[in-house]
Amino acid sequence: MATDDQLTIAVVGLGFGAAFVPIYQSHPSVAEVVICDPDRGRLDAVGAEHGIARRLTDYDEVLADESITAVHLVTPMPIHAEQSIAALAAGKHCACAVPMGMSVREVEAVHAAQRASGRNYMMMETAVYTREFLHLKEITDTGDLGAVQLLRGAHYSNYENWPAWKWYPPMLYATHALAPLLAISGTRVASVRCLGSGRMPARFTEPYGNPFPSETAIFELTGLPYPLAAEVTRTIFATVRQELESFDVYGERLGFEWSRVRGRPGLLHRLEAGAPEHGRHPTVITEELESPDRTESLPADLQPFVRSITGPDGRRRGGGHGGSHPHLVHEFVESIVAGRPPAIDARISAAWTLPGICAHESALAGGAEIPVPQL
Repeated sequence: MATDDQLTIAVVGLGFGAAFVPIYQSHPSVAEVVICDPDRGRLDAVGAEHGIARRLTDYDEVLADESITAVHLVTPMPIHAEQSIAALAAGKHCACAVPMGMSVREVEAVHAAQRASGRNYMMMETAVYTREFLHLKEITDTGDLGAVQLLRGAHYSNYENWPAWKWYPPMLYATHALAPLLAISGTRVASVRCLGSGRMPARFTEPYGNPFPSETAIFELTGLPYPLAAEVTRTIFATVRQELESFDVYGERLGFEWSRVRGRPGLLHRLEAGAPEHGRHPTVITEELESPDRTESLPADLQPFVRSITGPDGRRRGGGHGGSHPHLVHEFVESIVAGRPPAIDARISAAWTLPGICAHESALAGGAEIPVPQL
């Protein structure tokens, strides 16, 4: 059995989840990685690639195995809450892909399960560990931004060719666009008004009864001594746009915009020093902002995974979601080893998930204002 500082981690779900396996294997505080997937062929392929002996096809086997310290769930959204609650009830720490749940009731149940278990729960929100976010956070922490005045986020994607479980309402998966705005500003959502937009192809309305291919929300934020709003747009179907997750932050003295073309640097807008002449607009200097890798907080063995690297077998690994994957793994593992809550604990996970759920409720109600529960 793993010791307190040498953990056994089970990665559950080996589609996207396979990308995390070598990162956990490389972490100095992880003694063993167990993998679980109902697809035997995929399970054995990943196991062979990474030299993993323990391969399970049944999640119940993971829960029953007392040697497993923690699970990382990279499974379909509709079962996130159920599987998270089961892991916590089994006495295991739990990391889970976004979002925390698909209804207010599910989110509240996971939050309650974490509190009852005393184990760590961490929603693995990639957007707050991208190199762009970490760079902007460094800038805002200096105070150069001034007061945050306006926030915008967007997540454009198209799931028409994906399995039907991914045909959910757009705002049920809003965390990539919303979480960085809340994290940068240090706020939470008090209420939301949201409108659906577009003509929905009939065959995509099931299994969730969703009538909207896209949704746009205005979130009322709280936590600052002045009013602040965030605008977020999320698309799922029949809306042509290069896939993109982005956020923009505008302050009194600086503004940041994520590049609208994937792979290009963002833009930093800066006020020119000195007061403008009477009757003239202030001069704004705009420059590209290349965001460097942020590896200083990572163990040496995890640092290469910030960028895509080619292993000895010729396969490329790492670099996923803006270099966020090793940061997420390290934060989750170290929170367990140190006996502290993770940076994205159950309370914060709920605060980043519930607003999207309430936004879709608002859209169904024609844009009515919906208060967001505070856990």
